[in-house]
Amino acid sequence: MKESGLRCIRGNLGIQGPDGNTSMNITILGTESLGVRGLCCKVTVRGNTIVIDPGVALGYNRHGFLPHPVQVARGEDVRRTIIAALKDATDVVFSHYHGDHVPLPDANPYQLNLHTVAPLLKNVRIWAQGRGSISRNMQSRSSEISTVLQRSLPNAKGKCEGIFTFSRSVPHGDPHSRFGTVMMTRIEDDYVFVHASDIQMLYTPTIKQLIQWKPDIVIASGPPVYLPHLSFEQKEIARINAEMLAEAVDTLILDHHVLRSIKGMAWVDALPSNVVCAADFMGVDRRLLEARRRYLYKKMPVPPQWHELYAHGEVSTKKYRAHKLNE
Repeated sequence: MKESGLRCIRGNLGIQGPDGNTSMNITILGTESLGVRGLCCKVTVRGNTIVIDPGVALGYNRHGFLPHPVQVARGEDVRRTIIAALKDATDVVFSHYHGDHVPLPDANPYQLNLHTVAPLLKNVRIWAQGRGSISRNMQSRSSEISTVLQRSLPNAKGKCEGIFTFSRSVPHGDPHSRFGTVMMTRIEDDYVFVHASDIQMLYTPTIKQLIQWKPDIVIASGPPVYLPHLSFEQKEIARINAEMLAEAVDTLILDHHVLRSIKGMAWVDALPSNVVCAADFMGVDRRLLEARRRYLYKKMPVPPQWHELYAHGEVSTKKYRAHKLNE
């Protein structure tokens, strides 16, 4: 396990200010090294509780398998953690509208249902990626979320207000991909924290823009090295960009897409020592459950129709909760 370069108080994950007091508290709620898909975190600073990207998913079908019940159990825990964070939230940020980053009105059994959390989003300030420069599908999803919440989703792109700065749209990974754009979030107190969302380290102008923000700590998605279409050249671009960013910050947390495979963990571990995954930052064991899905099915076979029965509330994850995955 790597050590985070920034001075973090384990169990509190606060960033110490110049006077030795905790000025900013960062808690990563859900991402791949914590057992789910997503990049959700909570930041408390100056009386604000900010929840960024309150979504969760499990990867509906991987290697021909639905999520293993061990994953489903972990997803339940993360959903509860996100809901608890939203109860205290003053601000909520939607970096983009993919189903592992926002609560969904049509959520599957492994995602966060918007109708469940809608009452918690009634009075918070929402900072959202605007509908310009996003796909029609994502525009439609933004509209659906707005309808359920019965409130508009203000366009935060390019805004600077108080402790917040939001980027304009940057590519979701490679600029030529079909996955659209995301919005990065900068939060400034005695230290600067940036949630860079799904940039994947694949577009150098995004990394240079991020460095201009002079962050102390960054959390971002690493490249999806598990995908066969990601070329050697793209992997090299991502590595060079990650090293460039790591040199400019105290701590770089890379997780999400990159940790959907064991070789992705090796990719992160080969980077400078101030580059860590979310589990390392949080001081907990790595739980690469999606990366180990085939192993889980082999070790703990799943009864037929388990997922259908689970979706109807006829079975639970209780018997799978004692499982310990040796990473």
